[in-house]
Amino acid sequence: MRKICVINQKGGVGKTTTTISLAAGLAKKNKKVLVIDLDPQGNINTHFCLPADKTMYDVLVNGEDPEDAIQHVTEFLHIIPSNSKLSEAEMILAGVSSRETVLKRALQSITRYDYVIVDCPPSISLLNQNALLYAHEAFIPVATEYLALDALKKMQSTIDEINELFGHNLQITMVIPTMYDKRIKSSIQVLGEIKKGFSDLVSQPIRVNSKLKEAPGKGTTIFEYAKSCNGAKDYMKLTEKVIKAEYYY
Repeated sequence: MRKICVINQKGGVGKTTTTISLAAGLAKKNKKVLVIDLDPQGNINTHFCLPADKTMYDVLVNGEDPEDAIQHVTEFLHIIPSNSKLSEAEMILAGVSSRETVLKRALQSITRYDYVIVDCPPSISLLNQNALLYAHEAFIPVATEYLALDALKKMQSTIDEINELFGHNLQITMVIPTMYDKRIKSSIQVLGEIKKGFSDLVSQPIRVNSKLKEAPGKGTTIFEYAKSCNGAKDYMKLTEKVIKAEYYY
């Protein structure tokens, strides 16, 4: 079972869009996928118009069985939702013993999936520390704009610090350039800089595509909403790249 956190401390880089699209792509390939929404904004269950009777707050704070919080989107795609109450968990968990590994302990019974993908909030917080210590891999979406390069370097430093401090071995296994527009010179230049720094870890870029913004309003994924658009094509290529790497794990 591959445990992946989709993370970037900078907001607005397509993190949740990447989580949903990658998870949906994997599910279309008959991979069993569980998405953990660790962002208090709760955008994932909002995207799918699902109820949030039990959420990650209940799992982390109230000790609920994570199996009881799972919502089924399709046969192969499941989620544990979140909502704004999860923001309270930060303060509550601060007083808990081994607070950085609460998520890891809470999800230790989850073993029946091919992938568990954690959608992280855009910050470096206790929730994100938990995600980093649960996961084996980090996927970092990064917008192809100059300010995003600095955030990418900071994210790498944070992961290195977490690994050293806790004796962990989280690896950045995918850097995903997003919002790419080949008509804009700076977008091309930033993509080049990303490739210089991370080489083979860089996926093909996700092109700017209005359909990716429209799909959540329809309560579906890009593959059902506009399967022939650039966004769907790019995320399916990403899906295939992720599956191709399975032999490493």
